[in-house]
Amino acid sequence: MSKSKASGPSRYELLFIVPNNYTEEEAKTIVAKVEGVVSEQGANIVYREFWGKKKLAYIIKQNHYGYYSLCEFDSEKNVIAKIDRTLRLSQEVLRHQIVSAVVLSDAERAKIKDKQEQSAVKNEKKDEKPIKEKAARPTAVRTEKNESNKAELKDLDEKLEGILSAQDLL
Repeated sequence: MSKSKASGPSRYELLFIVPNNYTEEEAKTIVAKVEGVVSEQGANIVYREFWGKKKLAYIIKQNHYGYYSLCEFDSEKNVIAKIDRTLRLSQEVLRHQIVSAVVLSDAERAKIKDKQEQSAVKNEKKDEKPIKEKAARPTAVRTEKNESNKAELKDLDEKLEGILSAQDLL
């Protein structure tokens, strides 16, 4: 029994960003070119997803936004270096990353998307509640505290006056 991994194609994910200098239609043609580069190297594309225009986490080559695209493909390990080199030299791809991926069925993908959407809705509701609670707090409580503080300050001032005016201090 061999402990080494069986040779053959593995599943990989390619995530890349097209700069914002292009229109969405031009970005989609660039995505098609990149997918063509992947398939020219002998890879079999099994899943693709165009995420559209998103704000970048930080500025890359004077770009604040970019068009994100995800592509999953099956390929031999030696082909990955060729794809990586081609994309690195391309002027039309701002950034890219190729990683090993887990093989998912369409049903599993749909489940994951549903969970992500549900968690996004829950997060939106959580974000809304604290804002409403802050707005619903009465301001009268704050004024009562301020008034009680003022009363305490008056008492303290009177006591201080009494202490300072005492004859035995002189």
